[in-house]
Amino acid sequence: MQKSLFYRFSQFVGFLLGARFFVAALLTFALYVSTFFLFNQEESFRKFVFDFRVHGIIFCTVLSILAGGIINQFYDFEKDHIVKPFRTRVQSFIKQKYFLYAYLALTVISLGVASFISYRVLIFFVVYQFFMWFYSHKMSRILILNNLTFVSLTLYPFFGMMVYYQTFSRKIFLMAIFLFLILLCIDIVKDTLTKSVDKSFGYTTIPNYFKSKNTKIILISLLMLTMAVSMKLIIKTGISGFMSYYFIGGLFMMIICIYLLLNSSRRAKFFTLNILRFWVFIGIIAMLLNGIEGKL
Repeated sequence: MQKSLFYRFSQFVGFLLGARFFVAALLTFALYVSTFFLFNQEESFRKFVFDFRVHGIIFCTVLSILAGGIINQFYDFEKDHIVKPFRTRVQSFIKQKYFLYAYLALTVISLGVASFISYRVLIFFVVYQFFMWFYSHKMSRILILNNLTFVSLTLYPFFGMMVYYQTFSRKIFLMAIFLFLILLCIDIVKDTLTKSVDKSFGYTTIPNYFKSKNTKIILISLLMLTMAVSMKLIIKTGISGFMSYYFIGGLFMMIICIYLLLNSSRRAKFFTLNILRFWVFIGIIAMLLNGIEGKL
């Protein structure tokens, strides 16, 4: 009985890891925070809570992200055996065919709910899910396109909410560029840590295509560009409150990352990756606090 419970629990954890549940949870939190405090400039909190179209869109987004995580691990299964041995071991408690069944179920439910909201929302998610599959199937192996597509797919739901609320401004445009650049740096740094494995499995990435020196130049250039965007936001958009502190602090974080990248050790790259990931999370918290302060 004890073994059976442990096995079922392992299956459950394996499914959560395979579907990238924790990534989906973080993106859901980020979507709600950005939707209410950034894109939604007019509605009251009460009206937002009862806007079932918005909740429906976010629900479809979550299901699509879970489905995308499943199909991605299906294509990367052999590579993950080397890169992520613990996660692969836990996922092995579930047969791959059940992951595929879950992928189909999540996709159908997501598109079904989207069709009830509107045909435009349905088209939005058909495009989203197609490119998530196409990224895993083909584009993840193509130089530069793999990084650009991954980051674009991460930001795609936020773009959808921005269009839904028709919130277009210089500040939001610059914030989107800032986030795009940070996520791009994260993806490239992550590729430097799996350079040899990616090459063995036919993934052409910036680190295994260019020399280490050129990869370092690309990353440092992107970080300096991120700093320039951050300074533009601080000086030109009148951003205030917690978000201003976030972008000012971001300048120092980028300098630390540049310093770490000048050291070519694996440990320095690992620290850089986690600093950038942590700073994205801090950005969500800063947006939340800034929004609460603005609503009071």
